[in-house]
Amino acid sequence: MTTPTLYNVLFICTGNSARSILAEAMLNELGKGRLNAYSAGSYPKGEVHPLALATLEHLRMSTTGYRSKSWDEFVAPGAPVLDFIFTVCDNAAGEACPVWPGKPVSAHWGVADPAAVEGTEEQQLKAFKDAARILHRRIELFLSLPLQRLDGLSLQRELRSIGQQ
Repeated sequence: MTTPTLYNVLFICTGNSARSILAEAMLNELGKGRLNAYSAGSYPKGEVHPLALATLEHLRMSTTGYRSKSWDEFVAPGAPVLDFIFTVCDNAAGEACPVWPGKPVSAHWGVADPAAVEGTEEQQLKAFKDAARILHRRIELFLSLPLQRLDGLSLQRELRSIGQQ
């Protein structure tokens, strides 16, 4: 019996305080045993948005251990070799990224920034829940892919398609 491949996934957003944190938490929960998820930012805010943590609590997911960090950590010696990279904000998708060791497959899964929503706390929390719902669906679609059976071009096409949904 062969051991299943454990893939490493990095979610990138400029500030690494909301969307990328939500995606990291959800993929770690839903892909347990199949994938390791991480998140980072090009210009990390240095703290996780409190409503991102509240959203994870609402979804009954762990809120411990998440932190806003730079993508530089993932090109440093000893960093996990990444198999997939997903940008979840338009700013990060347009930035010049580091050269990632291992040439991971990448795709853009843009989601509106819930942290940019102004209004009541209820309106802001709704924006976070909406972002989480979109990310959750995309992660479910990602997890349904037969990763080991798809060639590189087919996989790239499927991942980009998920980002359009």
